[in-house]
Amino acid sequence: MTDIVVERRGAALWLTLNCPDRLNAYDRAMALELREHVQAATDVPAVVITGAGRGFCAGGYLANLSAATDAEIRALYRSSIDLFEAIRMCPRPVIAAVNGPAAGGGNELVVACDIAIAAESAWLGQTGPRVGSSPVLGGANMLAMAVGEKRAKEIAFFCRRYPAREALAMGWVNAVVPDKELRDEAQRWAEELALMSPRYLEITKISSNVWWNTIRDSYLQGVGMLTQAIGSHDMIEGARAFMEKRQPKWEPIGRTEHEGASPDAP
Repeated sequence: MTDIVVERRGAALWLTLNCPDRLNAYDRAMALELREHVQAATDVPAVVITGAGRGFCAGGYLANLSAATDAEIRALYRSSIDLFEAIRMCPRPVIAAVNGPAAGGGNELVVACDIAIAAESAWLGQTGPRVGSSPVLGGANMLAMAVGEKRAKEIAFFCRRYPAREALAMGWVNAVVPDKELRDEAQRWAEELALMSPRYLEITKISSNVWWNTIRDSYLQGVGMLTQAIGSHDMIEGARAFMEKRQPKWEPIGRTEHEGASPDAP
């Protein structure tokens, strides 16, 4: 079974994330494969990304995050940046056909796409602080361009689930349709794009990336901070609690019990 199902359908190149057993959460290999297909999509009017089964994408995946090596986690962070950058630099518009939950890095994948069409039953949201991470690749920064700063902070801080219709009202997605109509609706948008000048669509897309490009340094800084937090108590505890389906026990704010007083303390 391939991680990415590739299908040319009329005006669209369909790329389907194909790991439904884990809600299409992507590991490094899957992210790099998706990136390669996006980068190669220069001879189609549009690209559509969707998920197999009942989920769109549950974000980044490591079989056992709490026991993953520093190098594995760094590689996953890097592959996420590379994937999202490829989507933004693709000369063709990229449409997210959100067929189910888009959580954590999966929601940031939606943010990276140019257009998002969601199924009625889909929901979107971030998971970072709830599981010992942070949405630094779009959820805590670029999303504010669509929904506003206060809403974006709410989404990033509280890690709530937002139904597709609510996301539409916020400007998070472009359209919501009944589940059974999602593929046809995304295809219609792709066919309409095929009527446009590909040369000037590319110019328009590159120009429209102004906010993405402005915020790009924030992604790099955010990943740098996440990298420094690899192996921290909250990262390991968050991952374990998520896998064990329990409430995490976070490290206390301020000094921990085993820490002594600072030599400069009064």
